[in-house]
Amino acid sequence: MNLLSKLKNSRIGSSISYHIKPRKVKFEWQETPVDWIPNQPFASYFINEINTILPAGEFWFCRLYNKVLPQITDEKLKEDVKAFIRQEAMHAQAHVSANNEYLSKRDIDVQRNLKIMDFLFTKALADQPFGLNVPKVLIHQWDLFRLGIVATVEHMTCVMGKYALYNTHWEELGADPNMLDLIKWHGAEEIEHRTVAFDLYRHLGGGYIARYYQSVIVIIAVLGLWVDGAAGLMRQDPRYQSIQPSLFKPWIWREWYRLSQQNNRLLPNPMWLVSQQLGYLMPWYDPVHEAKTEDALAYLDKSPAAKRAALKVA
Repeated sequence: MNLLSKLKNSRIGSSISYHIKPRKVKFEWQETPVDWIPNQPFASYFINEINTILPAGEFWFCRLYNKVLPQITDEKLKEDVKAFIRQEAMHAQAHVSANNEYLSKRDIDVQRNLKIMDFLFTKALADQPFGLNVPKVLIHQWDLFRLGIVATVEHMTCVMGKYALYNTHWEELGADPNMLDLIKWHGAEEIEHRTVAFDLYRHLGGGYIARYYQSVIVIIAVLGLWVDGAAGLMRQDPRYQSIQPSLFKPWIWREWYRLSQQNNRLLPNPMWLVSQQLGYLMPWYDPVHEAKTEDALAYLDKSPAAKRAALKVA
């Protein structure tokens, strides 16, 4: 049997021995300014866009994983997936709180961006895409395609989680501690559960070659939606009235690249993000080697939002 056949037919279980821990968090947004990175409105809006881009997708992850849960035959992987679902649901709720209690309270309309994401995940990528019944013979392939999209996205979120977790530049600039905690807490949990989506995809029959076209889809979609959403937030700010940022105008792409050139610390460089996807395309790719679980857990043990929630429960 050749290498590609082995990769295609491998049905592994969980690749980790540790147990993923779902956590409750509570964020307090009363004091967080729109420019949560002082004197950096572009970067603040750009990262604020994660609050509108993520919840619909994370709730979709949960629905899809609950759907395929009965098909999992490895008990440790099933445990991992259940913990993943609980973490992703909490991520979505945390970003919803930022939308409702932070951005909307500061007269930033997020509904346009939320509607785009809702259409993508409740219509285009639904169990019945655009309301159409998937033929019974193709249901597993449709699920597998979507699981592959999740695995590809999760590789990207692990990369961005590493970037956020180890980034000290925002603190040096005096960034708001609440938004910092949201980003670093989320990034740390992405590192903690970084193996689950890939393990599940392969366990249910996901192949190697599909990673190539799935990566193209994900890279184009993530970068496009991120830039479009950030532009939508900026257009509401009088400081950008003369520019009218748009996905289709070069200005926003140039500005993103310019700011990311500052040691790649204020924003992740778009070309760097694309290059990080190359590792996922290697036959020997293993998400275990993408980050250090110990560093993620060290942050999660001291996250103010996690401690706040624990005190509230107690």
